[in-house]
Amino acid sequence: MSRSTLSTFTASDGDNIAVHDWPAADERRQRGVVILVHGLGEHAGRHDGLAQRLNDWGFAVRGHDHYGHGESGGPRGGVTVARRLVHDLAEIVDSTRRRTPRELPLVLLGHSMGGLVAASYAAEHPRAVDGLVLSSPALAPRLGPLQRLLLSTLPRLAPDLRVGSGLDPRWLSRDPQVQRDYRADPLVHDRISARLAGFIADEGQRVLAKAAGWSVPTLLLYAGSDRLVDPAGSHAFAEAAPDAVVRSCCFEPLYHEIFNEPESSKVYEALQRWLDDRY
Repeated sequence: MSRSTLSTFTASDGDNIAVHDWPAADERRQRGVVILVHGLGEHAGRHDGLAQRLNDWGFAVRGHDHYGHGESGGPRGGVTVARRLVHDLAEIVDSTRRRTPRELPLVLLGHSMGGLVAASYAAEHPRAVDGLVLSSPALAPRLGPLQRLLLSTLPRLAPDLRVGSGLDPRWLSRDPQVQRDYRADPLVHDRISARLAGFIADEGQRVLAKAAGWSVPTLLLYAGSDRLVDPAGSHAFAEAAPDAVVRSCCFEPLYHEIFNEPESSKVYEALQRWLDDRY
């Protein structure tokens, strides 16, 4: 059962952003704060199991529903400007910093599109966070010829046009229950605007171009059998980034949602080991 509380954060443009907070199991021995950044079409509440595991390890967790997602405002899958989600994350980080004791580390944990958003923010503000965890980040989206053609025109001609994202729940996890829960979740949607799709396609290349000079301590966890994002993007990032800064783990047989796979214990072990080494 979820231990989270739900509140509302007002972004600088007046839009309401839903915020979930999972307090640490023992706040007297809190080790840090983790900000969860979720993926396309879903919401922060889907990561309740991960948040509770982090709680048990001594970390408070905060997650927000992206604009156009979950219980936040905005048209489903739409954004007002291309980098809207990065701007919102910056405000969430600033707000969280103000309410967190300075001695406690602040870590971003981004999944899929959220991994891209978190990496983009960390690349621009490397001193704003103490660590970064990327879970199957969307550094290289899987695009067919027709999708590439549409992305070359629609973001300029019809940026607010929203279409089906094409996300097939079968490729989220090999666990049938995860697939069923995803399909039954009323807060999940399959919409994406041309502007948001353009951001995902372009931002991954910008992040990869900055990998060689990466300075934020980072744990990169990705699925080798991912059919929703191309694991080649994560591999390229790991190859280019400094070994002393970025630790990477590829889980070859796993699908996209590595924390929701039958072998998730191995993923949790890698995450806990990295957190223990650093904090």
